[in-house]
Amino acid sequence: MPYGSPGVERQPEGVPRTPAQALAEAQRLLDDGMPFHAHEVLEDAWKSRPADEEPLWRGLAQLAVGVTHAARGNASGARGLLRRGAANLERGAPDTRHGVDVDGLLRWAERLAADPELASGPPRASDPAPRLTARGT
Repeated sequence: MPYGSPGVERQPEGVPRTPAQALAEAQRLLDDGMPFHAHEVLEDAWKSRPADEEPLWRGLAQLAVGVTHAARGNASGARGLLRRGAANLERGAPDTRHGVDVDGLLRWAERLAADPELASGPPRASDPAPRLTARGT
């Protein structure tokens, strides 16, 4: 949400979810324009999953908070987090556990980070939220 927008309750923290539940809830929140809430869900998953999955979940959480920065008009912060998130996903690659579309997310993050219009404000409403998993997963 842009600064100054009416508040929305934070996502409850520490909710135990399976990886599939975490991805579905984060996707729903992204699709509903609530990337910070999606970040909180993904951060919970990152903290509760095995250590070998850390780059995957950390990268996903960073991508979501990167979208949050973009929505708030912080292009520099958005680019930095999108690129760090992509680097974490690459570090864990080829981690396709849980049906996460790593390749698609890497392409999406680079396109958004490189978009010169990112500096002019929040992502356009016509821009779709990133797809965390391949269709049908």
